[in-house]
Amino acid sequence: MRDTLAVIAFVVLLRVPFLNQAIQGDDVNYLAAAQHAQIDPLHPTHARFLFQGDIVTMQGHPHPPLNAWFLAALLALAGDVREPVYHAAYIPFSILAALSVLSLARRFTSRPLLATFLFTATPAFVVNGTSLESDLPFLALWLAVTACFVKAADQGSRKWLAAAAALMPLAAISAFQSIVLVPVLAAFLWRQRRQWKPGWLALAVIPAVLGGWQLFEKMTAGQLPAQFLAGYFTTYALQTLANKLRNAAALVGHLGWLVFPVLALFPFPMAALAALPLVFWIDVHPLYAVSLLAGAAVLIRSIQMRRDCFAAWTLIYFAAALVLFFAGSARYLLPIAAPVAILTVNVWRRRPGWLWAGMAIQLLLSLALAAANYGHWDGYRRVVCTHEREWDLKRVWINGEWGLRYYAETAGAMPLMRGQAVRPGDIVISSRLALPIRFTTGGGALVPVSETPIRPAIPLRLIGLGTHSAYSTASQGFRPFDIHTGPADIVRIETVVARKPALSFLPMNAPEADEQIVSGIDRVEENRYRWMRWNSIFLIPRPRAPSL
Repeated sequence: MRDTLAVIAFVVLLRVPFLNQAIQGDDVNYLAAAQHAQIDPLHPTHARFLFQGDIVTMQGHPHPPLNAWFLAALLALAGDVREPVYHAAYIPFSILAALSVLSLARRFTSRPLLATFLFTATPAFVVNGTSLESDLPFLALWLAVTACFVKAADQGSRKWLAAAAALMPLAAISAFQSIVLVPVLAAFLWRQRRQWKPGWLALAVIPAVLGGWQLFEKMTAGQLPAQFLAGYFTTYALQTLANKLRNAAALVGHLGWLVFPVLALFPFPMAALAALPLVFWIDVHPLYAVSLLAGAAVLIRSIQMRRDCFAAWTLIYFAAALVLFFAGSARYLLPIAAPVAILTVNVWRRRPGWLWAGMAIQLLLSLALAAANYGHWDGYRRVVCTHEREWDLKRVWINGEWGLRYYAETAGAMPLMRGQAVRPGDIVISSRLALPIRFTTGGGALVPVSETPIRPAIPLRLIGLGTHSAYSTASQGFRPFDIHTGPADIVRIETVVARKPALSFLPMNAPEADEQIVSGIDRVEENRYRWMRWNSIFLIPRPRAPSL
């Protein structure tokens, strides 16, 4: 009981400083699904919204509707999005995850409290525990199912097996990758009770629920969510070989930071040196070199200990992550933070002082990363709060994504569609970090009003301008995080000022073209041509004299 209370208190203290965390990352998508659930509760993922200038639907989202339903319930109860209330509501998921690890560690380690604290110090657990995305609910349910199932297999208990089977549907509708839980649980069952038929039958619950949800969507919406997802993979080229290789390079680095790299590296398996040449090919920065070697050491040690259920868990899920994912985000590996922590405690069981020291350093780093993350997203909130009174009675457009777009829309801004025509007098808010949307100025010109750098106080970056961090995506680099003192982003606010058209004959590559195109014309290509819609509008002055 004392360990249980210590874990609960530790997790609560970990979350309380970040209760006012600003809306970040994909939070805005889940909130859109929660809003849609108010009018269509059975289909929250049928929400439609603008993404990178195009109208998309969440029917192809890789996470089924559990998190959207949870947010929908909060929205119905709270009446609006209130950051402290919402983040406080997610704390039970963190507690459930930590207590599940404590249950597993009690069975398989001699230092269960230390293993649990080592798990909670993982950067992705600390940082992503302050978001409204589905990662923490999925992690909590994954670990709770595993803890109940392992206890059931250990004791031959139908009561614990029933508890695991009751949680499995929730895990299934929280993320598609829940299917990987089946071979992980099978590894535990094979070791503990090979002939226990109720346990083997229970493994069918997750695929049955996933299949049932797909069929329900097919019957009520006419198309499988998996078909939508496959379409997005094709449209955005997400599953290309280049993306897969970047994903793998980033995930190995993240694996090295599930525990502090010193703990992951020693005792060092010499076979991990085979990964060293990749450093010179991918990124010679010492931060990535240490991360790659530590990640390779974890993998090789898991291969050497593959008969251990936790090593098998690590290998199975990591192999699945290489196949399923494409962005190389650190949060993808949250389901193997627990087995890596337990394996590390068992390897270092005779040196608990090193474990406590490594855990403390890792925790301090994770809190620093969470603080830098807080500063980044809070910067967007502050920019909007500072300028929203200036936007009264004006049309305001947001050319950005994530938290900036959320707070701008809350203040009355409208997201830009691809090819959108704005007009003189309008305000345009843009982010230098986000992929810009091409639009036309309706015969006017953009004049800067203000430019605000978003610079967190701590010089650590999870994402940002000029950084090489793969914490959220491997598109900018491969390091698990980066050290950088420059701005994470620059928010630019501009107004559209009317300009008198200059050219009566308007070549599409003329410098004045963008100011004289009102709508219906795309960007210039090959420095000469532009695609146009079925209709388009230009501002063309009357020539002073007839010309041929």
